[in-house]
Amino acid sequence: MENPNENLVANNFIKTIITEDLKVNKNGGKVHTRFPPEPNGYLHIGHAKSICLNFGLAKEFGGITNLRFDDTNPVKEDVEYVDSIQEDVKWLGFDWDDRKYYASDYFDKLYEYAVQLIKMGLAYVCEQTPEEIRANRGTLTEPGKPSPWRDRSVEENLDLFERMKNGEFEDGTHTLRAKIDMASPNINMRDPVTYRIKKMNHHRTGDKWCIYPMYDFTHCLSDMLEGITHSICTLEFEDHRPLYDWYLKVLKTPCHPQQIEFARLNINYLVMSKRKLRQLVMENYVSGWDDPRMPTICGFRRRGYTPAAIRNFAERIGVTKAESIVDYSVLEFCIREDLNKVATRRMAVINPLKVTIENYPDDLHDDELDAINNPEDQNAGSRKVKFSKVIYIERDDFMENPPKKFFRLAPGKEVRLRYAYFITCKEVIKDANGEVVELICTYDPASRGGNSPDGRRVQGTIHWVSAEFGRKAEVRMYDNLFLTENPDVAPEGKTFLDNLNPDSLKTIEAWVEPALMDAKPSEKFQFERVGYFCADSIDSKPDTPVFNRTVGLRDSWAKMKK
Repeated sequence: MENPNENLVANNFIKTIITEDLKVNKNGGKVHTRFPPEPNGYLHIGHAKSICLNFGLAKEFGGITNLRFDDTNPVKEDVEYVDSIQEDVKWLGFDWDDRKYYASDYFDKLYEYAVQLIKMGLAYVCEQTPEEIRANRGTLTEPGKPSPWRDRSVEENLDLFERMKNGEFEDGTHTLRAKIDMASPNINMRDPVTYRIKKMNHHRTGDKWCIYPMYDFTHCLSDMLEGITHSICTLEFEDHRPLYDWYLKVLKTPCHPQQIEFARLNINYLVMSKRKLRQLVMENYVSGWDDPRMPTICGFRRRGYTPAAIRNFAERIGVTKAESIVDYSVLEFCIREDLNKVATRRMAVINPLKVTIENYPDDLHDDELDAINNPEDQNAGSRKVKFSKVIYIERDDFMENPPKKFFRLAPGKEVRLRYAYFITCKEVIKDANGEVVELICTYDPASRGGNSPDGRRVQGTIHWVSAEFGRKAEVRMYDNLFLTENPDVAPEGKTFLDNLNPDSLKTIEAWVEPALMDAKPSEKFQFERVGYFCADSIDSKPDTPVFNRTVGLRDSWAKMKK
């Protein structure tokens, strides 16, 4: 199997930074990272990169990692998301031990820090509406306009802020803003909002609070309170770093974590906006957050992706400052590489064509053949597969008028049935519309096990399933959810939804060997010469299995070995 991305070189500049920090004993030689998801949706493959980065770096340098939920916006947060995030992190192979925190753990301390800012003359209560605040922030070339309430006294601000906390004002009428510089070239420093009113029940604190701190204020102080040494985030927060540092500096905190930004993960044919993913779920374009077409971790898990493959993918693509788009084939290569080692081999015919072997004995019903379970794993052993007079092969494995280098079945041509016998096509039967519905073949009994009895060379090997002993099973063939490489880009008047692929899911009835009827939920298989599949974790049941297509094979049928 060739690697189509063999020239891809993984870089990790953050590893270099940490190495240099340790050389000078910065932070006392400690490495302490954190993964801080907002519990407002399910995690996707972009979050997986961040999880692998934060937990992986800490592990490599003998450090530790916290899991901290950024639960400062009760409008969108839910316990369901908290539970799913923990499941995803553990599935990827990481653990936070006893270091699970919530931003809401620090609400009392954050309020005290806000009061401290007011007392220092560095924060004020503003009565502008959110729209007015945005309009008065200025532009990249023009300074902002100071709020009419910017110069309120400390006493008045303390009183108003406490009244905000006590619920005396309605949402959107008052905010607490940091008093920095309305003419700063960095718009994030133009008196950013630090607290806003949201009279909503919080999933952890209930009705205790009706004011909630903003992300920039919460995040740096949470990092500081937890003793984080390296606060790793995506590149869109680079312009927020001066504000991160400003809060910590003016409050004279006992430690000052270092914020480091890296380019977020972009993969072609995927959208990774939580808002858009939520829209796909809520408007029923997919069956749920765990739909195998979704780029969510739970969707990939249900489709049959493995934690080891995703960790390998995260390592392979590296960590840089440069924005880029990773080809989806890189992820598929990592999945295929791992599944090739661990997936049990089975035979399944996706698009069946009936084959009758006319010289096979009518009364032979106990012809059992040895089939290898996994050639990559010597301990996987073998299984027995029963043969019969009537079998099914893939329709694509037959051509009535084949080209010169077609090594599969054709009139008068001999092929090897995997693990079984040599067969030769003698007759083609068609229906009234001219479609091939059955092949009449003969077999060579001396070729049992697929071995040549007289040294003759047979180039083609195809798979099969017995019509007598095989069983029918539902197979879900998944393709890209979107038709275009960049689904986020749509013509005027269109949205990303107009790029949806109407054929992203096809459900078919396949013929499978009997051993697959005992498949356990999430069990992974290679359907020989077809691709990698897994038993659906929700819908698959004993004797009525449902298989999801995980990824196709890179090996062509021509390279198939006996």
